Amino acid sequence: MRLTTITLSVLSVCAALASGSALAADPAKINWSKIPTVNVPLFYPGQSSYEWLLSDAHKGAAKEVKRGDACISCHDEKDAEKDLGEKLVKANRLEPTPVEGKNGFVNLKVQAAYDDKNAYLRFQWKTHNPFPGIEHQYLRFDGHEWKVYGFPKLDKVVQEGKQPGIYEDRMTVMLDDGKVPNFAKQGCWLTCHDGERDMPKLATKDEVAANAMLTAFKKNDVRKYLPATRNDPTDWKSGKTVEEINKLKAEGGFVDLIQWRAHRTYPLGMADDGYVLEWRNSDAGKDPFGGNSNKETHSPKYMYDAKKVGYKSITADQLRKGDHFLIREVNAVPFDPNAGWKEGDMVPDYILSREDAKGSAADNNAIASWKNGEWTVVMIRPLGLTNDDDKTLKEGGVYNVGFAVHDDNITTRGHHVSFVRTLALGGGKDVKADIKATKLK
Repeated sequence: MRLTTITLSVLSVCAALASGSALAADPAKINWSKIPTVNVPLFYPGQSSYEWLLSDAHKGAAKEVKRGDACISCHDEKDAEKDLGEKLVKANRLEPTPVEGKNGFVNLKVQAAYDDKNAYLRFQWKTHNPFPGIEHQYLRFDGHEWKVYGFPKLDKVVQEGKQPGIYEDRMTVMLDDGKVPNFAKQGCWLTCHDGERDMPKLATKDEVAANAMLTAFKKNDVRKYLPATRNDPTDWKSGKTVEEINKLKAEGGFVDLIQWRAHRTYPLGMADDGYVLEWRNSDAGKDPFGGNSNKETHSPKYMYDAKKVGYKSITADQLRKGDHFLIREVNAVPFDPNAGWKEGDMVPDYILSREDAKGSAADNNAIASWKNGEWTVVMIRPLGLTNDDDKTLKEGGVYNVGFAVHDDNITTRGHHVSFVRTLALGGGKDVKADIKATKLK
C-alpha cells in the first residue's frame, strides 16, 4: 500500500504548524518511548443500546443501570471485554446481522502527553485487514448517471453482495468533564439508542419528519443523543424543547466527540470536532470535508486534476492500490461533464480541504501512519478552548473518556468500544486516573 505521498504531506502540514503558534511541540518528534502506555480493551457491542441495558433482557442488571451503577461493577473480571466481544460479534439476540469474519476484540494502546498549549493523545491498534482502511465511498458513472459506490459492511446491499464493502477506518474519543450525568459510569452507552441507524426500531423518515424537536434542529434521522435531551430517556421521540436543550448545552451537559478519519481527515493532518447532545453534531464553523455530489444534477462537484496526478478518475480495480483522496487545494479541479466519461469511472464522494475548515470545527490536528498492520494516530487538542461546543482541557483536569475504533469497512454500531476510563492532565501523584498525561519539557 503506497502511503508515502500523503504521509509526507501530513508530516509537512504538522511541521509547518509546529513552527508557528498552533503547536508548542512537534508531535512527530515527541519521544513516546518515555510516555507510559495503557492498554485499553475494546469490544464489539452489537445492538446493546441504552434501552437494552435498562431492560430485563440485560441479565437482571436493569435495576443497577437505572440507579447509575458503573458497567465495570459487573463486568470486572479478567478478559471481560474480550469475552463479551467474541460472544456479541456472532449471531445472537444482540447481533441479527453478523459480519462474516469480523473480529470481536481490539487492543488499543493509549499514551497521553501535554505542554502549555496542547494535549497529545497517541493511539495504536492492529487493523483487521492487511491494508489501511483509507478508502471511502465513491461516485461511479454507470454510463448514464452518477451513483454512490461502496457501502459499510452492515448495510443490506453489502451483505447481499450487491455492493462492495468500502468505508474508512476511524479513531474516536468521547470526552466528558463531569457535567454529563452517569457518563463517568456508563460512558458511551448513554449515547446509543434504539431508533438510530443499524439499531432496533429504526426511525422511519415519516416519524422523524413528524418529530417537533428533530424538525426544529433540521435533522432528518436519529443519531447519537444523551438521555437528558428527552422527557423519556428511553424514547427518542420525546425530545425536549429547543430552549431546554440550549440550556443543557450552555451548562456543559454535552459530550465532546473527536474523530480521526482515515479518509476524510487523515490526509489533511486533522481530526474533526463535534459533540453529542440532542444529536451527533459538528462544532460551529466548517468541517474539513464535505459532500462531492451536486444535489441538483447528482454529478460530482470536483474531479481529479489530470495535469497534476495523471488521471481524472479511477476505476474499481484501482482500489487499495494508491492514495485516492480528493483535496480541493492539492489535486482537484471543478467537474467537467464533457470530459469523456465512461462506465465505471469513479471519483470520491467527499471533497477535502484544510483551507476551507473554519471555526470550532477545525480545532483539532492529527498525524497518523500505518505500518506492519498497525495504525498510529496522534490527536492534538488545544488546551483552554472556550467555545460553547467544546470541553476545556486544562492542566490538573481529570476527564471521563470513552474510546472507539471503526475497522474493516464498517460504521455505526459495527465499531469496537471501551468501557469508560479517566484521563488526567498532570495534577501530581495524588491524582487518580487510568491514563495520566505526561508534561513535556
